[in-house]
Amino acid sequence: MTRSVQALAYARPSALESSGGGRVLGLETSGGLTPLGAEAHPRFFAGFLSSPQVAARGLLAVADVAVARYHRRPGPGSLDPVVTGNGDRLRFESFSGCGGVYARLDVLSEGLDGAGTGHGTTNVDVNNPLREALSRMTGEEPLHLRVGPEELAVTTLGGRVVEKKVPLPDRWLRGFAEAQVVSAGFDLRAELPGAEAVRFLRGLPRAGGRGRGPLWVVPAGRTLRPTTRPGPGAVCLPGPERLVALERVLRAATALRVYGPAPDGAPTASAWEVVLPGMRLTLTLSPDASRGFSGEGGVLEALAGEEAAQDAELLAVLLAWEPRIEPADLAERSGLSVARVRAALTRLGTAGRVGYDVADAAYFHRELPYDADRAERHNPRLVAARALVAEGAVTFDGGPASALPAASMAPASVVSGEQRYQVRESGGALSCTCSWWADYQGRRGPCKHALAVRLARRDGQTGDSR
Repeated sequence: MTRSVQALAYARPSALESSGGGRVLGLETSGGLTPLGAEAHPRFFAGFLSSPQVAARGLLAVADVAVARYHRRPGPGSLDPVVTGNGDRLRFESFSGCGGVYARLDVLSEGLDGAGTGHGTTNVDVNNPLREALSRMTGEEPLHLRVGPEELAVTTLGGRVVEKKVPLPDRWLRGFAEAQVVSAGFDLRAELPGAEAVRFLRGLPRAGGRGRGPLWVVPAGRTLRPTTRPGPGAVCLPGPERLVALERVLRAATALRVYGPAPDGAPTASAWEVVLPGMRLTLTLSPDASRGFSGEGGVLEALAGEEAAQDAELLAVLLAWEPRIEPADLAERSGLSVARVRAALTRLGTAGRVGYDVADAAYFHRELPYDADRAERHNPRLVAARALVAEGAVTFDGGPASALPAASMAPASVVSGEQRYQVRESGGALSCTCSWWADYQGRRGPCKHALAVRLARRDGQTGDSR
C-alpha cells in the first residue's frame, strides 16, 4: 500500500483557557491556502460562539472520527481535522483512519458572533489535553473562538513549534475524494424532529452487524424503523455503530436528516445530519463497515476524461472559497455547459479542491492541505487501465478509435492476461463481461477494462497510453 508522511507544524498547541468571565478556545493552524496564497499559520476567525457547549461537543465528534478505526485495526495515525473558512461559516472536516466514515461540522453564520470569517483551508491542532478540556465544559459560559494565531503571535513564536508526522495512505486520500462524489448523488430521504431523532439514534444496535447483512431504515409515522430488507423508501444504514460520534451532540439536536440514493436493493452509502443551534453535524458512511470509500470508483470516469481535466483547470481559477458553488453561475462565467461544469467539479473533488454539502445540495470550495492529486496518480484501476492501453490490449470492432464517430462508442474487446473481455456502451455507460462487472453492475464504478476503453477512445487510437 502506497503511503506518504504528512508533516504538520503548529505555532503552539491548541488550548482552552479561562479569561475573565468566560473561556477562550484557541485552535492553532498549520500550513494552508488562502486567497493570498500559501500561509504557514492562516487566521480565519476571532469571535464568540452562540452555542459554546454544543460547538465544543461538535468539534469533539469530528475529532472522534479522525482517530476512529471502525474496521481496520490498527491503522495509521490520525490526521488533525481540516478547517475551511468560507466567508459566512466555518467547516471542520475529518476522515476515519479505516476510510469508511467522513465527518463534518458546519458552524453557520448564526452560530458565529464576531468579525467576518476568513477564507482558506488548513489543519487545526486537536490534541489530547484540548479534548479533555472540551469534554469537561458545562453550562453556557461565554466562549471566544480563535482559529489561527493571535495578531502578533507570529513575531514572538521563538521555537515553540509543535510538529506532527502522520502516515497518509493513498487509500485514505482516495476515500476522502470518493465520499464527496458519492454524496453528490444523495437526496433527502427522511427527517425526524429532535425528540424522535434522539429516541431513534439511541435505540440503534451498538454491536457490529458483520455477517448478518446490512441494516436498513424505513419511515414509520414520525420515526424510522430498522429492517433487514430494503423496501420502498428505505435508506441503508451500514454499520449503525459508526454513528456513535453523533451521541456527543444529541442533547442539543433539533432534527435528524437522512440522505441517500434511490434504493435498488444493494447496500449504499448514506449521510446522517444532526441539526443543531447554528450548526450541522454530518456523518457519511461507506456502503459497508468492512470497506472504505476508496474502492467505490465514483471518481474514475472523471479521472479518465481529458475534457473534464481541461475544464477543471479552467474552473479552478474561478473558485473563491464560495460556501455554495452554483453550476449555472460557473457555466456562465466559464462558457462551459452545466453538464461539463458538473463533470469538472467531480474532477476537482478528486484533488480535494471542492467538497459536497448534502444539506445545501451544492459543492463548496476548499483546498485540502495535502497532495490529493495522488488519488489520481496511484488509483489502482486507473493505473491498470493505462497499462492495458499502453500494451495495445484494446481493439474496437469498427476499426481504429480515430476513425470512429465522435458521438458513439463502438463495441470493443480488451485482452487482459489470458482472457478477452467485451465492453459495450448503453446510455453513455459502459458494461463489461468481466467478473467485476458481474458482481457490482457499475455500483462501484467502472472496471479496468471499461476504463481502458474509455482512455483509448479519448486518445483517438488504441495503444496510446498518454
